Amino acid sequence: MTATVISKDGTTIAYDQRGSGPAVVLVDGALCSRAQGPMPELAELLASEFTVYNYDRRGRGDSGDATEYDVEREIEDLAAVIEAAGGTAYVYGTSSGAALTLRAAAAGLPITKLVAFEPPYVVDQSRKQIPSTWVADMRALSDAGKPGDAVKYFMTKGIGLPGFMVGMMKLMPAWKGMKAVAHTLPYDAALLGENCFGRPLDPEQWATIEAPVLVVNGGKSPGWMRTSVKALAGAVPGAKHEEVPGQNHMIKASAIAPVISAFLR
Repeated sequence: MTATVISKDGTTIAYDQRGSGPAVVLVDGALCSRAQGPMPELAELLASEFTVYNYDRRGRGDSGDATEYDVEREIEDLAAVIEAAGGTAYVYGTSSGAALTLRAAAAGLPITKLVAFEPPYVVDQSRKQIPSTWVADMRALSDAGKPGDAVKYFMTKGIGLPGFMVGMMKLMPAWKGMKAVAHTLPYDAALLGENCFGRPLDPEQWATIEAPVLVVNGGKSPGWMRTSVKALAGAVPGAKHEEVPGQNHMIKASAIAPVISAFLR
């Protein structure tokens, strides 16, 4: 059942709630929503131990949006969901959603514990570098009414997938859903900020985090991503690090659920 909460700027944020126990808020990465991506299955697996809140980030699914984007508005959205969950909550974020949760924790949101899976920071020169103009490039494609091109740009220039793989993805049912939220790709890019251009992380941006943090990567994820997650574990105060064998950036819900449960318990 869909419920809603009003964010600080008046934007409606839609979420669903299931299970019982301490509150856990799930935060999606790029191109995902409550209707598409890993969170619905993960919510089902966690619901036996926790009250799980799964929400549509702004601009996606049943949530509203604003004329202009600002990272602070997304932090306020998460704050509104946490308030609906009782005022404090555990939080799990994946990919760019993990970057959002880290920024939210640094901003002082009442996050009891945080699990961050593979925020896609780039801290060295071991992968093809992301164009410095990628936020503007994706926005221009979206504004021009070319959502498929925006998704392709994100997949090839941002993630680094070969063009032929993206071509194959266009034949999958999920492609339509990804195009529907392509206009939010600049939001995800903005969340990463300067942390995606192959430079060392600045620990100062997370120095105010007080909640216990677990950063996680898949054992089969690209080397640059495993390196960045380990660097993040060293940059966030007191953070712990865990690697899940046999998994990559598209980690299975059945693989990450026990990691989340064990840390939160």
